[in-house]
Amino acid sequence: MTMQTRPRPPRAAQSAPTPGRAAWPLWGMEASIVVADPGLLAEAEGIVRTVTSSVEDSCSRFRPDSELARLQPRLAAGVQVSPMLANLVGSALAAARWTDGDVDPTLGKDLEALGYDRDIRTIKVRTTGIAGPAARQDSGLDRNEPRPERRVPGWSRVSVVDGMLRVPDDVRLDLGATAKAVAADMAAASVHAVLGIGVLVSLGGDLSAAGPAPEGGWQVLVQDLPADPAQQVTLPAGCGMATSSTQKRRWHHAGTSVHHILDPRFGLPAEPVWRSVTVAASSCLEANAFSTAAVVRGFSAIDWFRSRGIAGRFVDDRGRTVTTGCWPTDRAAAEGGRHE
Repeated sequence: MTMQTRPRPPRAAQSAPTPGRAAWPLWGMEASIVVADPGLLAEAEGIVRTVTSSVEDSCSRFRPDSELARLQPRLAAGVQVSPMLANLVGSALAAARWTDGDVDPTLGKDLEALGYDRDIRTIKVRTTGIAGPAARQDSGLDRNEPRPERRVPGWSRVSVVDGMLRVPDDVRLDLGATAKAVAADMAAASVHAVLGIGVLVSLGGDLSAAGPAPEGGWQVLVQDLPADPAQQVTLPAGCGMATSSTQKRRWHHAGTSVHHILDPRFGLPAEPVWRSVTVAASSCLEANAFSTAAVVRGFSAIDWFRSRGIAGRFVDDRGRTVTTGCWPTDRAAAEGGRHE
């Protein structure tokens, strides 16, 4: 979910106020906020920072003092957790249900086994130079080796009821992807509730819009790496957008380049059929769930999206685009050109 989907000011009349924008580093990516009233930008940024800090304190896999890390030894027996952590786990389990388990929040041990056991910025520093074209085409797996046997879905054995969380000893929660989407939704809703203004929050390409949008809607440039096809689209008020990419969050493990989107059936990186998948939905959480699941499903995700009317944009390994649902087509993007 690291695609650089960048909020852009709307192409509105000269008399319309120019939205205010702020950006800062967060979780090894960029967080940004665009507000319709630039005079309230500082207050809005403070609200977003408070929400993201609360989410990190609750479920970070890399901080020993996070609530999830501190409670890990007691989770098998069941333990009462904070409303925030209960909400984050419940949202992750909802994403698993929506996608028939393609998005599974119990892959923490698998990610650790692949070397993703610390902040991604630290891993990138130690593996500088692996994110070139050859690495992007590498799934991180030996295609000549058979896949391991399919496993019992871990998420189906996790429960959170009335704040009581139970997680089996043999799995480890990794809420990173869905928690980022929930944080975007919560942050946008909080800014609108407190300040009463329209806002677009982006956390590493996971977008959530709340309140009234500027004239013309929120204009978003959808693009992964600079050489990839670009498309500017309009995100309506009250909606979310998310992108899953196999080109970023890569590192070397056992001599091969691996990425962070795992196929839950095997606990290994999904085949990189798609460079990226972007989804627009009623919330960032929903968009995130389906964009991740599309990467896991590979080619079959197209028919799945079309049967469910999901608005999606797929970019394959040759830079060609396919759209589904009500996602707008774009000739320049489909031909690999830039659309400004």
